[in-house]
Amino acid sequence: MRDYQYPLDLDWTTDEMVTVMKMWELLEQAYEEGLAAEVFLKGYAEFKKVVPSIGEERRLGRDFEKLSSYSLYRTLQRAREKGCGRFKMSAS
Repeated sequence: MRDYQYPLDLDWTTDEMVTVMKMWELLEQAYEEGLAAEVFLKGYAEFKKVVPSIGEERRLGRDFEKLSSYSLYRTLQRAREKGCGRFKMSAS
C-alpha cells in the first residue's frame, strides 16, 4: 500500500467508497504488476456507476495522478485499445 490517501468523496456510501478504492487499486496494479484489460474495464464500469460525471472523473483522476503519477485516462485508453489480455503501464 502506498503512503497516500485515495481521492474519495465523503458523501459517498461505504459501498461506493469501496468501489472507487478498487478502481485506484486496479490503476496501481496496471502500473506495478500489469493486469487483464477486461478486469480493468470491469472495474472502470463499476467506478462509473459511482462517478457518472466526466468532470468529477477527471478531477478524481487528476488528484490521484498528482499523488501517484498513475494516469487513469491513459490507462483507460490502453485497456480499451487492448480489449482483452494482459497489459502493463509504464510510469512516464
